[in-house]
Amino acid sequence: MDPSIDRLRRQDLLIFSAIALLVIGVLMVQSASMSVGTGSVSTGSVGSGSVSTGSVTTGSVGTGSGAWSLTTRGGKQAIFAALAVVALLISSRLDYRVLLGKSSNPLRSPAVWAMAVAVIACLLVLVPGIGKEVNGARRWIALGPIQVQPSELAKWGTVVYLAWFLIKRPIPIDKFWTGFMVMVAPVAIVLGLVAKEDFGTAALIACCTLAMLVVGGAKLSHLLLVVPPALIAGGALVAGTPYRWRRMTSFLDPFADPKGEGYHMIQSLMSFASGGLSGTGLGQGVQKLGYLPEDTTDFIFAVVSEELGLAGAMLVTCLYLAFIVVAWRTLRSDRHDAAGKLLMFGGATMIVTQAIINIAVATVSVPTKGLSLPLISAGGTGLLITASAVGLLVSVIRTRPSPVVGESSGERSRPEIKGPHRQPRAVSETDWNIWTKPTEPAKPKAA
Repeated sequence: MDPSIDRLRRQDLLIFSAIALLVIGVLMVQSASMSVGTGSVSTGSVGSGSVSTGSVTTGSVGTGSGAWSLTTRGGKQAIFAALAVVALLISSRLDYRVLLGKSSNPLRSPAVWAMAVAVIACLLVLVPGIGKEVNGARRWIALGPIQVQPSELAKWGTVVYLAWFLIKRPIPIDKFWTGFMVMVAPVAIVLGLVAKEDFGTAALIACCTLAMLVVGGAKLSHLLLVVPPALIAGGALVAGTPYRWRRMTSFLDPFADPKGEGYHMIQSLMSFASGGLSGTGLGQGVQKLGYLPEDTTDFIFAVVSEELGLAGAMLVTCLYLAFIVVAWRTLRSDRHDAAGKLLMFGGATMIVTQAIINIAVATVSVPTKGLSLPLISAGGTGLLITASAVGLLVSVIRTRPSPVVGESSGERSRPEIKGPHRQPRAVSETDWNIWTKPTEPAKPKAA
């Protein structure tokens, strides 16, 4: 396949999958945010022997028969989804190499400064008066009419930072204390700050970090020295926090506390049971009517499965699998540099892993984590940041590699043939003259 055609197909698949997820998100957030209207009953006055009775107005969800009206949350999701598409297209036109930086000097690398901004934001959100507390967790910073979640900055700041460090290697990472630990120190700081209020996102960042370190060439012995203490610290954090420990124990038997910690999981399972193969129909779900908590964010996949059935759930799953396909084809392609490949791998791993965790929580395969479904769950700035990150991945596919020194931009370098095969002989000027010289007609033989 021609490289330009392959590149076009990959970027189109990535853009199509992202936009399709955004559209599904708008529909499902709109559907999940609908509720039965309470209405009002007006009774007539008793006059001269006649009584006029009023009517009861109810919403058009599930058993209702009225029109499907746009909700406030559904309208906001549509606006943010449209802005997310614009952000995706704009970031896809940028050169990802500018974000990573060409210099191996940390002070001149935008990737390092992006990581620094993420660390500062994660610190500020913990300060009372700056961080906004919602549902007992301080995870947002209010900036006028919008709210920014620093953990989103931390996720993508980590991906960009590791892609730069593992490729540029400003210091040798072969040495443990003076190399490897210096590289992972900012990531460890981010994990500690995020885990205090959002353990699920911290676990997500840790999984993506481990995957990028393995692919980026970190020593296995170094990873074996770091991973066990990190697991012990994570386990201690869960065991030392009462509500996190209750989530863990209730996961083992949700029906032991059906009205407490097991309520979310039981209602989510009922959504899957109600949907079946074909679903109840868009907008016709019942669990969202006050039964299923966090139906527009953490458990929106349960709403998808109830209303669209197994077919809708498989469609969403296949759209996320497209990210894996694109990343795999990009890693196998020789048309991209190492930094672009690692950035593609880290970005796709972050999105797909988050989707896997969210789906696993909705299907009660793992304890509840509080992670949203990327590009589908209700959100504002988080949706814009994720869409911009997807656009950056498209930029990796779209950006052509720099030509080799001594080679014009219109020429392609000859691939090296490895193994026992002999390298092709260079074309000499004599050969060129022979191939290009016009053939003279043969002279007739003398009688």
